[in-house]
Amino acid sequence: MGPQHFWYGGWWGFPMMMPILMLVILLIAYLVFRRGGYGPPCGGGAGNYYSHGREPESAVEILKKRYARGEITKDEFNQMKKDLED
Repeated sequence: MGPQHFWYGGWWGFPMMMPILMLVILLIAYLVFRRGGYGPPCGGGAGNYYSHGREPESAVEILKKRYARGEITKDEFNQMKKDLED
């Protein structure tokens, strides 16, 4: 049995399947390790603190939403707003 036996034996399909196998492995690696862009996976870093380019809400905006939902009374709203402005 010489080197020709490799091509006529049970492993003849492996050389033809290798490019397909490599593409599948690369696709799986891409799906597992992909990110939305360059940088740390958690979006960390000094320049990328806020998610999705949105600015954080100010304390007064949060206070207005709480008042609008009825979580705090008008007196509480006015007192907290006054405290924040000082």
